[in-house]
Amino acid sequence: MYVVVCYDVVCDRRRTRLMRRLKGFLPHVQKSVFEGEIDDGPLVRLRDIIRAEIDPTEDTVRIYHLCNRCIPGTEIFGTGIYVERGDTDEVL
Repeated sequence: MYVVVCYDVVCDRRRTRLMRRLKGFLPHVQKSVFEGEIDDGPLVRLRDIIRAEIDPTEDTVRIYHLCNRCIPGTEIFGTGIYVERGDTDEVL
């Protein structure tokens, strides 16, 4: 599945640790945003890591799931890059 993970973590130490851990799962596309393809197993591990790294009373992490039809509708302005998809199937 294709997901976008964004976060707002108050503490610099927690934010840096979370960012480093997320890099092992998804491409880093903006300061606090990761996106890309991820399978169910790694997504479960990613959720566990997020829960372990953040303080739920201060921090927020959102995981948006994008359907195959929604991904091509992503608009990027400025210096952003599009994340290459692992498959070449096209859904119309």
